[in-house]
Amino acid sequence: MRIYDRKNTAELTAIVCNKCGRRIPVIKGVPQEDALHVEKSWGYFSRKDGERHSFDICEECYDKWMAGFEEPALTEENVELI
Repeated sequence: MRIYDRKNTAELTAIVCNKCGRRIPVIKGVPQEDALHVEKSWGYFSRKDGERHSFDICEECYDKWMAGFEEPALTEENVELI
């Protein structure tokens, strides 16, 4: 869950893991840890048609979630170009 400053709705102030509730600090709009942010707009052929869901998961909860997958997520190295 993303929390924004009430006065300035564009400034992110914190991220809360929707799974464990741990708060990820944000300084000057920059998260101090990485987290998974998911947004899904459900469409036709779904019981959630017309709904939009979003959530954030800390890295520890992500690792636990992925460990339960029958088929592992595709993992590739992300190489930065100089």
